[in-house]
Amino acid sequence: MPGVKRAAFGLMVGTALSLSFASAQEVTAYTGAKIYPVDGEAIEDGVMLVSGGKITEIGTADDVDVPEDAETVDLSGKVVIPGLVDTHSHVGISTRGGDSDSNERSGPVQPQLRAIDAINPADPGIRMATSGGITTANIMPGSGNVIGGQTAYVKYRGDTLDEMLIEGEIGGLKMANGENPKGYGRRGSAPTTRMGVTALARKAYLEAKEYGEKATPPEEDEPGFIERVFGGDDDEDDFTSPPRDLGKEALLEAMRGERIVHHHTHRADDILTVVRLSEEFGFPVVIQHGSEAWKVADVLAEKDIPVSFIMIDAPGGKHEAVNLLLSGAGIMEKAGVKVALHTDDPIIGSRFFLRTGALAIREGMSEEGALQALTVNGAVMLGLEDRVGTLTPGKDADFVVLSGEPFALRTKVLETWIEGEKVFDRSDEDDRRYATGGFYAGDRYPDRGE
Repeated sequence: MPGVKRAAFGLMVGTALSLSFASAQEVTAYTGAKIYPVDGEAIEDGVMLVSGGKITEIGTADDVDVPEDAETVDLSGKVVIPGLVDTHSHVGISTRGGDSDSNERSGPVQPQLRAIDAINPADPGIRMATSGGITTANIMPGSGNVIGGQTAYVKYRGDTLDEMLIEGEIGGLKMANGENPKGYGRRGSAPTTRMGVTALARKAYLEAKEYGEKATPPEEDEPGFIERVFGGDDDEDDFTSPPRDLGKEALLEAMRGERIVHHHTHRADDILTVVRLSEEFGFPVVIQHGSEAWKVADVLAEKDIPVSFIMIDAPGGKHEAVNLLLSGAGIMEKAGVKVALHTDDPIIGSRFFLRTGALAIREGMSEEGALQALTVNGAVMLGLEDRVGTLTPGKDADFVVLSGEPFALRTKVLETWIEGEKVFDRSDEDDRRYATGGFYAGDRYPDRGE
């Protein structure tokens, strides 16, 4: 998979390590839990030290020296895993309050749109997501357009969008093919066919490349630039940059590998069309949904193209998803494809995200692979693997406290932490309602104090 964002698509192997700067800041020690760091073996009677929102040390109680002045949180009998990473969500855009800002229907090609301009941080769906253990998400425009707009990489924290955004990240780019963008044909506009969908995408990228050439001043080692581009004299004083185009800039960022393309696609033939476009224009791509990706798993593995898979899709029926298999994640794992899982919330409610991993295991995925699919693999597909996805010293202290083994039927999310701050606590009555019935349940359901 091309692009600078892809350098670490292999899984790191970690051990109990420490960072020396921990002693200079306040330290919290989480003790007694069974810890699944994901980049290494499970740690019985584990200890994790957190300082300044970062993990500073992790290991067994015998290996980790807890500072005398550290605050201690006893998690004996519980299980700790990394915060879950949802690579495909519409929380905050398609809100539980009824807002629907996913698709801009004024035209099929919309790379200039930015999800950040539609995300509502007050959406109760965010609290429902933290009740399910999700800490990081890729919030995207919908799939009704050939190019739907720019996605936002967020953490589910704070009261404002600025607090949610991950510092230094520009997000990805949403694209789609197959039946969804063909909907314009039903309104008497292009595209009406798969050919038309792909032609519009190709045209947009070609125009962006041309824009990039015209917007780049001539270099001393590039004689003839002005004459070649504008037909004038080769004199830098004659250079005039074209009017700024935010959409073309986003496409150029994708072609430079700075912005990962998250491509909604279902059928095997549509998936291979995405592969061709990615190779033609050099953008890094993640296959989103990938209902029939299992059919072309060997191709995807060979080309190192990852798949963000959804276990349950298109409630009510969608013919291009008819060959979605619950065993698809396991088939791809065995073929060597990097697989993440996602919610496409509201398609799968975010509070059930951990359960989708259990479903994948039941249908053939390994337990190790399922936990990776909910954590580190998603982090890699967002280019965030240096910050989240594993419980590794130096990474953000994003983690989930569980009542039991991650994929056991009766296991509950007890607490969710982001950068050392608790954002969900099941023992809190208000928080618990987001986990057990959703915000809209109110007091219609009995609270059994579970």
